[in-house]
Amino acid sequence: MSIKLRNLIILALMLSASGLAFALRPTHRIADEGQKVNLEQMIPAQFGDWQEDVQQFAQIVNPEQKETIQRIYAQTLSRSYVNPQGERIMLTIAYGEDQSDAKQLHYPEICYPAQGFQLISTKFGEIKTEFGNIRVKRLMTTLGERSEPLTYWTTVGNHVVMGGKETKLEQLKYGFKGQIPDGLLFRVSSLTPDETAGYAVQQEFVRTLISSLSPQNRLKLAGLPGNTIKP
Repeated sequence: MSIKLRNLIILALMLSASGLAFALRPTHRIADEGQKVNLEQMIPAQFGDWQEDVQQFAQIVNPEQKETIQRIYAQTLSRSYVNPQGERIMLTIAYGEDQSDAKQLHYPEICYPAQGFQLISTKFGEIKTEFGNIRVKRLMTTLGERSEPLTYWTTVGNHVVMGGKETKLEQLKYGFKGQIPDGLLFRVSSLTPDETAGYAVQQEFVRTLISSLSPQNRLKLAGLPGNTIKP
């Protein structure tokens, strides 16, 4: 085989691979389907024993700097809730319409240290609800005298994912269908040095919130089905 012919074959293969990659590039955003996500409307200001405290400064740590937030997230919601026992929960939800590689959600274990917090511990867990279990990650953080245990999960499309591998796999599943998934980060935290007690309150808060949502919003927020799970 002549050098010229070999080069022509290599060029043809390169062009073919490039064309295939372009053809398989996802172009349809699932965020454009059906009803638009509106976090303010999705999350009630009052549910169960919990009520939004509009007077309380939540002291919520932003996931990233303002310009990064605007680039990655289409919407963010930050609220402080209180129950009759005086227990407080800080809630943050960050929603992105395009969960491609360049616009993936940023995790608290990266964002909190970037804000000066010390990461004391991390562990995986589950929150049991009447609609199924939500896989979560729990972090214990401190900043000076401030102790803040937190619980969070992330979604790609309508599925909870944990870590980069699961996120990438879920992206590929949508990509093979020509779709660009949306996604969100859901985080609750408390100001307490007792992480066990903090996680317990956070779990009860999440369970009550999930029960108050419509099936459509429950699926979008936590990947849970619309019907209750029989014991």
